[in-house]
This record gives sequence, structure tokens and C-alpha cells, in this order.
Amino acid sequence: METLLDLDKNIFLFFNALHHPAVDIIMWEMSRNLVWIPLYIYIFYAIYKHFGLKKMFFILLGIALCVLLADQLSVHLFKNVFQRLRPSHEPELTGMVHLVRDYRGGNWGFVSSHAANTFAIATFLSLIFKNRKFWIILFSWCIIVSYTRIYLGVHYPGDIFGGALLGMVIGWGNSKLTFFLFFRQKDVPAKPK
Repeated sequence: METLLDLDKNIFLFFNALHHPAVDIIMWEMSRNLVWIPLYIYIFYAIYKHFGLKKMFFILLGIALCVLLADQLSVHLFKNVFQRLRPSHEPELTGMVHLVRDYRGGNWGFVSSHAANTFAIATFLSLIFKNRKFWIILFSWCIIVSYTRIYLGVHYPGDIFGGALLGMVIGWGNSKLTFFLFFRQKDVPAKPK
């Protein structure tokens, strides 16, 4: 286990060291929700176009449930249980971590809530929309958001991986529940343009 943790720290330090002041601004913004508003608008449009208003409500409810579960489980079943310090709080890494705007996040980092949330939504929507282009867009979004957390110095790659796994399980389970409760077999698959 110690070897895995050391490897995680070394991978983190490698990627966190790849920084530049101009990129700091970009990574800061990409870690926030506002920059992704055009993607959210596209998702809302695709849902409405392919499912109509009534089913759109149930899909948005499914997305909300994904976020609720991913956010709460990542904190209460992982961060508060494992209590692994974020790299930004790790005394052993003092002076070695590149931070942007001196942002450090909360004390505990395993698992990443950003990764859990984005991967839950992406998995859920990928199973709703069985379309490769849509899948690529969604998971690219997840990877970019997840990488910003390493760049900003607040998560190890292991935190991201754990969050991604948690999110995918939540997204998968929630898609099954949504299909079971609200859709008939003929409703799927849908293909957004």
C-alpha cells in the first residue's frame, strides 16, 4: 500500500509541476462550473430534442440524483472515512506543490468530488444517449475537470481515479433506475446530433 501511495505522490508531483502562469488562469476557470455553461446548454438541448419536455424532467431529475449521490457519498463514505490529506495540506509536500490563488480545498481529498460528480453525470448521460460523439464530449469534459484538480494541487491521481470509479458506478446504477421507472424499451437508444 505504501508503494502505491508513493507512486501516487510521484505522479502527482510530475503533473502538478507542469505549470505556467497563463495556464493557471485557464485551469482555475476550467475547474469551476461557469465555464462549462455552453456544454450544459447543449446537454439540455439534446435532452429536450430527443425526449421532449416530460421525459426531460425525469432525465434532469436523474442528473440531480447523480450529483446528490456522488457529492454526498464522496464526502461521507470516503473523505470522512479515509481522511487522506490533500496534497495541498500534506506536510511532507510543503513547498513542492504548485497552488493557484493559494487555494487548498478542504483537508481530505480521497475521493475527488469533482471527479465523482462529472463521471456520474457523463456515465448516466452516455447510457441515456447511446452516441459515440456525445460520449467523447462528456468524458473529455470529465478528464479536463479532473486534470485541473491535480494541476491546482488539491488532488492526487488516486483521488481522481477513486472519484471517477465511484461516479461511474453511481451513473450506471442511476441510469438503470431511470430506465426502469420512466422509460419504455422503445425509448432507447436516442442519438443526439
